[in-house]
Amino acid sequence: MKIIIAAGTGFLGRNLEEYFKEKGNQVYILTRKPKRKNEFHWDAKTLGEWKNLLENADVLINLTGKSVDCRYTEKSKREIYSSRINSTKVLRKAVDYCTNKPKLWLNASSATIYIHSETQMNTEENGIIGDDFSMNICKSWEKEFFSPDHEDVRKVALRTSIVLGNNGGAFPKLKLITKAGLGGKQGNGNQKVSWIHIVDFCKAIDHIIDHENISGIINITAPNPLSNEELMMELRKQIKISFGLNAAVWQLELASVFLKTETELLLKSRNVYPERLITSGFRFLYPNIESAFKNLLQPFTSAKTKDF
Repeated sequence: MKIIIAAGTGFLGRNLEEYFKEKGNQVYILTRKPKRKNEFHWDAKTLGEWKNLLENADVLINLTGKSVDCRYTEKSKREIYSSRINSTKVLRKAVDYCTNKPKLWLNASSATIYIHSETQMNTEENGIIGDDFSMNICKSWEKEFFSPDHEDVRKVALRTSIVLGNNGGAFPKLKLITKAGLGGKQGNGNQKVSWIHIVDFCKAIDHIIDHENISGIINITAPNPLSNEELMMELRKQIKISFGLNAAVWQLELASVFLKTETELLLKSRNVYPERLITSGFRFLYPNIESAFKNLLQPFTSAKTKDF
C-alpha cells in the first residue's frame, strides 16, 4: 500500500511508519522539518507540493495537533484548536485536488470527547459527549473532518485513549515517577484510565484498513479501563516498588503550574470501551494492564517489539 502520515514524526507516527514498513508498504511522512527521503515539508495549513503525494494513495492518516500537555492559556487554546482544524481543512482541499483520491482517510480524534465518568462506560453508540474546552475541541475537529463528505473516500475518526509505549507518550513518565517513589494515586484515584498498548494501536489501524465496512467513529482503546489507583498499584507491582506517595488535588494543581501542564490530563475519568473494534473481530494482544506492563517492562523491549 501507499500510506501517507501527516505529522508522522511523533510517537504514534514513528511506530505506525515502522509497523507498516515492516509489512512491505510505502510510507510517506508530512512534517514541518523533513530530514529523510520519505519526508516532505508541509506547514499543516497551506497547500504545497506535498499534495501530489495523495494521488493514488491507499491510506491517509492525519495525526496533526498541538500537544494538550501544556497550560491552557488563551494562546495555547487557540493553537490547540487551529492546529487540528486547519490541518484537516487543508488535507480536505488536497484530497479534492486528487483525480484518484485516497481510498481511506483516518483522522485523529480523542477519547477525551466523552464526559468525566467513573461508572458510565462510553461506547461509540451510547457514549455521552459533554461541553467543555477539551470536548468542544474534539467535536469541532470531527465536524470539520466529516463535513463536507467525500463519497468516494472512506473516513474514520480515531477516538484514541492513552497509548502506552517505551519510546514516547505517557508511559516513560509514569515509569520514572514510580521508580522515584511517587507512584501513588493522583487525586482520589477513582478516575478511570482508558489506555492501549502501542502494538495494539498499530494493529487496530491495520484492522480498520483491512475492514472496508468500518467507517465513521471508532474508539481506539483496550477493553479494560481501570481506576488510576489500580493502574498505579499494578505498575508498582511490576516494577517491584513497594510504595508510592499519593498526590492530593491541591498538590497536583501546584505542580501543574511548574510543569506547565493541566491537571485534567490526570484527573479526568476516561471510561471508554472499543465496542466497534471488538464486534468487527479485532483481537487485542494486550487486553489488560498487567499483560501490557509486563511486555513494556521486559529488558530491551522497544517500539519494534517482536509482536509487530
